[in-house]
Amino acid sequence: MKYPDDFLNKVIQGDCLEIMKQMPGKCVDLVLTDPPYGIKADKGSSGFGSSQNRRYEDDNWDSFVPSKEYFDEILRISKVAIIFGGNCFTDRLPVSKHWIVWDKKGSMPFDNPFSDCELGWTSIEKKPIKKYTVIQQGFVSEERDRFHPTQKPVSLFNQIIKDYSKDGDIVLDCFLGSGTTAVACKQTNRNFIGVELSQKYCDIANERLKQDLLF
Repeated sequence: MKYPDDFLNKVIQGDCLEIMKQMPGKCVDLVLTDPPYGIKADKGSSGFGSSQNRRYEDDNWDSFVPSKEYFDEILRISKVAIIFGGNCFTDRLPVSKHWIVWDKKGSMPFDNPFSDCELGWTSIEKKPIKKYTVIQQGFVSEERDRFHPTQKPVSLFNQIIKDYSKDGDIVLDCFLGSGTTAVACKQTNRNFIGVELSQKYCDIANERLKQDLLF
């Protein structure tokens, strides 16, 4: 593969570590990604309400824990990196001085076992914590379509991309999943690079990118 011709605005199937090793240093304006946490959520959990004891297809999307080498490559090729679940990788990432908080509940009076917030680690120095509120509590969501169990809302990523990059910038998601980052880039006039190990989710991401209504 040759950068940038074989990378820009494409969904690439493969191991993102090997893909990133082919990219020059600081060639990406923003990495926005949500790696697997390795807590085996792909095997299902006790759930809540109608989703209790839910089990997923055997995709093994959360049985893998990225090594420090993955995060080193992310930092090498990016000018700014935002990694959701970075609090799960404190042994692989430097201390962050600027965190993103995704408030999933807002003022809605939910009484359920789902987390109220998720955290995004950033490589940005000395900036106050930034909070985004987009409701997504289990089966209650501001967005109608879910293609992946841990899929982030497009509206959330739209806001983050607008705040941490500019028109025409290159945004990489090295754990693309069902393609939310790529869809958000298309909606916000950014170039994207999406890398995903699963062919199934590559196909879903490409299909979402073809749709007229990109949700």
